[in-house]
Amino acid sequence: MSTKVAVIGDRFMQPEVFVAALRERVGAELELRTLELPWPDEPMQHGYAGDALEGLTEFMGRPEDFVELLAGCEILVNHLAPVTGWLLDRCPLLRLIAVSRGGPTNIDMAAARARGVAVVNAPGRNASAVAEFTIGAILAETRLIRLGHESLRQGIWRGDLYRADVTGDELCEMTVGIIGYGHIGTKVVRLLKPFGCRILVDDPYVPLRAEDRADGVEETGLDRLLERSDVVSLHARVTAETRGFLGAPQLARMKRGAYFINTARGPMVDYEALYEALSSGHLRGAMLETFWQEPPPPNAPLLRLPSVTLTPHIAGASLKTVRHAAAMMAAEVGRHLRGEPFANPC
Repeated sequence: MSTKVAVIGDRFMQPEVFVAALRERVGAELELRTLELPWPDEPMQHGYAGDALEGLTEFMGRPEDFVELLAGCEILVNHLAPVTGWLLDRCPLLRLIAVSRGGPTNIDMAAARARGVAVVNAPGRNASAVAEFTIGAILAETRLIRLGHESLRQGIWRGDLYRADVTGDELCEMTVGIIGYGHIGTKVVRLLKPFGCRILVDDPYVPLRAEDRADGVEETGLDRLLERSDVVSLHARVTAETRGFLGAPQLARMKRGAYFINTARGPMVDYEALYEALSSGHLRGAMLETFWQEPPPPNAPLLRLPSVTLTPHIAGASLKTVRHAAAMMAAEVGRHLRGEPFANPC
């Protein structure tokens, strides 16, 4: 007898990639139903920007959009579709939700637990992609790559970027502060080591790895990290504790002329305070990959600052991320069907 599985993907986590992984890795007969959402061609909704849906963040669609697809299904393999108590009440046979994200922010976890529905996720699915992107972001800022690019696009030869009072220093002469030492932060540290820079790490919940400590990476508190770093790179998760925790007082602690890199999430940063720190010249530059709302308003003053590099939340976008996340979900589905413990239960 086949197991009914609903697959809700999109134009990044494509349904056919999920299906291929399930066919390859699950040794059982599956009846697969698929649906493709229009993200990222159309933006998702963000609970922290006013699109609240029972406390969920970063989702696409409404629960009522998925009732028919999920009817009679035991398993949901999901990326962005919101799962609420209302939806679960209409899917009484559902026993597993495999959400291919670093955190189940589009799942009402309390509702799932109350109904005996297991939820698994894909921690670290895009850690490699984001870590590589972060190194590129640091180099783009500190070595003035963006400024050179923008001037040449306008037909201007910025020879002055070679001036000693304008050019950037090398990473081997800098101190880089890493806030958050999880899947991504640890990879950023590993990639930074060959550059020879001094590396500081702040994470009150994750101890420094022995190999990093042996290589001279220093564990320190947030204030000390901000005061000593030439580059501060954010890799924490959004929690009640971290929401807005980088505000005006923290930015004021940063060294004059330092750079700020955010490839994590926007709600952890006071962007008005960041604008003031940049426009006043206290900070020399910033690379911003995530924002207080996404997409940000096109007339936002921060988007017009010449000292800021901007990208539309693409750090985690890589084909490896897609393949890896799909494989992780297929493996969890196999464990469920065999009655084995999950690798990444939420």
